[in-house]
Order: sequence, then C-alpha cells, then structure tokens
Amino acid sequence: MNLLLDTHILIWWMQGSKRIGPRAKAAMFETGVRLWLSAASIWEMSIKIAAGRLTLGSPLEASILSLSKQGVRSLPISVRHALVAGNLPLHHHDPFDRVLVAQTQCEGLTLVTVDPQVMAYDIATLDASR
Repeated sequence: MNLLLDTHILIWWMQGSKRIGPRAKAAMFETGVRLWLSAASIWEMSIKIAAGRLTLGSPLEASILSLSKQGVRSLPISVRHALVAGNLPLHHHDPFDRVLVAQTQCEGLTLVTVDPQVMAYDIATLDASR
C-alpha cells in the first residue's frame, strides 16, 4: 500500500502528536507500506513557518531529511497533478489540499487525512483519527 500523508498528518507526526489514531498509525508503519510526502505539503508548511503560524522542534529541512532516512519518499508536483487539481469539483478550496487530492488520484495512492472535505472526493483515504 502507498500512503500519501496530508499536511496536518505530517505535522502531527513531526511534532510527536497523539492525534494520529492507533489504526492509522499501525497502517502507516505496517511492513511493506510506502509513505509519501508531497512537495505541496512542504510548500504549505514553509509558508506557515514563515508566517509564524507553525513551529517544529527542529528546522523543516532537518525534519525532512530525518523522514527520508526513515524511508519516506518525496512526491514532486507535476504538470499533470496541477491540471487535475484545477479540474476537481469544488469540495475544497485550499489549493494545497487540491494538489494532494490530484496526486492521490494520479498516482493511485491512499491519502491519510482527517479532513472531511478531502474525503468528499472520489479517492482512497485512510481516516487518521481512528
């Protein structure tokens, strides 16, 4: 299984939050599961850090390097992702979330999220609250 982490899930993981439910956490760390990190999430987090709306225990670059060493793979934003994101129904107006939905569709991934607006799209999701 290939899991794409929604930005808030990534933040919770980096902060060591207990908000990720036990079933979701077990699925994320199951043998054979590939975890993916979108460039859109890093972009969104960078903006929030610069605006003073997000703080992490270590610099974002160091956190990403640590995740990479743990086997988390990075997913760039392609032209195809951008085109699909622009043509999605308007269930969600956040451009970062729309890119994540498009990447999930285009790459055949499952999005780990707790966002009900994201779950309204026709994509595979894993409810991270459980």
